[in-house]
Amino acid sequence: MFITFEGIEGSGKSEQARRLADRLEREHISVLHTREPGGTALGDQLRELVLLRGELDTVARAEALLMCTARAQLVEQVIRPALERSLVVVCDRFADSTLAYQGFGRGLHIAGLKAVISFATAGLSPDMTILLDLPVEMGLARKQAQPAAARNRFEQEAEAFHERVRTGYRTLAHDEPHRWRCFDALKEPEELSEDIWRVVAAELRRT
Repeated sequence: MFITFEGIEGSGKSEQARRLADRLEREHISVLHTREPGGTALGDQLRELVLLRGELDTVARAEALLMCTARAQLVEQVIRPALERSLVVVCDRFADSTLAYQGFGRGLHIAGLKAVISFATAGLSPDMTILLDLPVEMGLARKQAQPAAARNRFEQEAEAFHERVRTGYRTLAHDEPHRWRCFDALKEPEELSEDIWRVVAAELRRT
């Protein structure tokens, strides 16, 4: 089973992805926990370029292609081999991030992005995508509480950009209700992780 976590900045998806991976391990279910961009030597290098090197002034199309390059490497080297070994794969962000951030956020053509994503992933799609949703101002407030040096390029974007990203996520979830599961990211982390676990455990029983 391939499970991805999505959400705007400050949604807590990285923590919840880690909590789910830890819970799967405690339940003696073989799991691989990874992230995007990253998860491979190439992906980690591209992560720094895209997220931290603001002086490069990366244009939107280049940004999308760099994300998809990292994704292609991750799918080929990490995700698909793990799925072939019958592991549950938990990934912090995947292709929907490109649609939400570079598509809805940056204004790139959605159909064109989907074509590039399909090529990069060789058609691989998550079995379940968990969306952690919360108001943009709340997510950004969480991020602003962190040191400025720890913030990436996306976290420093204007609030209007993040509103478009949130709208994008909600649109994607509405269009594919069989794959997406939406959760209130304002809940306490412990309560939220239990809600997520109940949904994942039920799906695992069906597979």
